[in-house]
Amino acid sequence: MMENLYKIAVKVKTEYIEYQSDPNRERYVFSYTVKIKNLGKIPAKLISRKWIITDANGKIEEVEGLGVIGEQPRLLTNESFEYTSGTILRTPVGSMHGNYRMIADNGYEFKAEIPIFSLNKPKILN
Repeated sequence: MMENLYKIAVKVKTEYIEYQSDPNRERYVFSYTVKIKNLGKIPAKLISRKWIITDANGKIEEVEGLGVIGEQPRLLTNESFEYTSGTILRTPVGSMHGNYRMIADNGYEFKAEIPIFSLNKPKILN
C-alpha cells in the first residue's frame, strides 16, 4: 500500500518565551520544537515547508520556504529529525499547522501534514 511506503509522523511541542515577549506592544514570542520521523518504507527528504499561523484575532499568515532551519534533512526508515524554531503573535493565543513537501528516494513527491497545535501564553498567577 502507498501509505506504508510514504509515512511521516510529525509531533510538536511549544513554549512561550516570556523574556522576548512584550504584551504592552502586542508581542508574544513562542518557540516550537518539531520531531519528524519517517515511518515509511522508503527514505525521504524534506524539501520545503508551509505554515499557516493564526492569531486570536483571526489574522492568518502563511509562511513557505525551502527546508527547515536551513536544512533539507533526508530521513531513512525509522529515522527522526528534530529542530526548534519560533514565531511571534500579536495575541497571547494562536495556532499553527501546515505541511512539509517530501520527496522519496524513488522520486515520488508527497506531503507530510503538520497537525494543528496551539500557542498559548501560560496563565499568570497573582
